[in-house]
Amino acid sequence: MIIRFILHHLQLLDAAMLLLPVLVMLTGWWISRRRRRLGLVTILIGLICGLGWAYGRYVGSQQLVVRQQVFCSPDLPAAFDGYRIVQFSDAHVGSMTEGYLRRAIDSINAQHADLIVFTGDLQNVSVNEVYERQDLLSQLKAPDGVMAVLGNHDYAMYMDQNDPFAIAEQLGHTDAVYSDMGWHLLRNGHYKLERDSARIIIAGMENDGEGRFPHLGNHNQALFGISRDEFIIMLEHDPTSWRRRILPHTHCQLTLSGHTHGGQLTLLGWSPARLIYHEYGGMYYAGDRALNVSRGLGGAIPFRLWCPGEINVITLKRIED
Repeated sequence: MIIRFILHHLQLLDAAMLLLPVLVMLTGWWISRRRRRLGLVTILIGLICGLGWAYGRYVGSQQLVVRQQVFCSPDLPAAFDGYRIVQFSDAHVGSMTEGYLRRAIDSINAQHADLIVFTGDLQNVSVNEVYERQDLLSQLKAPDGVMAVLGNHDYAMYMDQNDPFAIAEQLGHTDAVYSDMGWHLLRNGHYKLERDSARIIIAGMENDGEGRFPHLGNHNQALFGISRDEFIIMLEHDPTSWRRRILPHTHCQLTLSGHTHGGQLTLLGWSPARLIYHEYGGMYYAGDRALNVSRGLGGAIPFRLWCPGEINVITLKRIED
C-alpha cells in the first residue's frame, strides 16, 4: 500500500518534497528568459512550497499546544461538576521523535486531570512501534487512569493483511501492550466512574469509519446494560460516526474523537480537512450534546503547517435545566 511505502521511506519523501520545488524554480528560471514576469512568479511559488515543506516537516511537526474547553450539561451529576479530562489522539508514535513524545507526556501529566483518554491511532502500521515507546507511554498517570479506543491505524489493515487469524493475532498483541502500559482499552465496552453515590459512564467503540476504514464499532454492545438516565462520554476515533450512528442511536451527551489531524495544515484559518469532514477540529454541538474532535498529536507523515499538535483539557460543568 502507498501509506506503508511512504512510512518506510520517509527520507525518500523528504528528498522528493525538497527536490520538487527546486525543479519548479529551475522551470521558472527557464521561463523567465522569454516571459520574465511569469518566470519570476513560478520561481516564487517553488520557493514558497520548498520553505513551507521544510518548516512543516522540521518545525511545525514539533509544535504542541494545550487547548482548554468546557462542556456544560444538565445531565451531569453534581458530584462530577468540575471534573477534568485530558484527551489526546493520533499519536502515530512510529513517526514521532522521542523528544516530542516526552514533551507531550509531560504536558499531559502536568494538567493534573482526573482522567486521561486516548482516541485512537497510537501506531502507524505495527504494534512493534508501540513496544519501542512503551516505557514512555506508561508514564501517563491520572487518578481515574488512562482509557483508550483503537483507530484505523491500530488494526492490521496497513500491513496488507487480509488473513482474519493474523488480524486477530495482531489485535491480541495490541490488547497485551495496552494492558502492560496500564491503559484500559475499550473495544465496544464501557467503564463506570463513581463519585460519592453518583457515577458517569466512559464508553468506547471500536473504529466506526466509512469507506475503506474499519467499521467495527457497535454502540449497542458498548452501552449494553446502561440506562437512558446515565451521563455518558463516548470515545470513538472517527468523528463521522457521531452524526451517522451516535446521535441517532444513543443518548451519549459528549463524544470524543480524533482521526482528522485537523488536516495538518491551515491557511488563513482554512483547513483541507473541511473538504472531507463536517467536524474536523474543536467542539461541535447538536442541541445540548457535543462532539470534540482533537487535531491530534502527530501524523503518519510528520508534517504540520500552522496546525500544531494538541492536547485537549475538557472540564465538565453541571448546569440547571
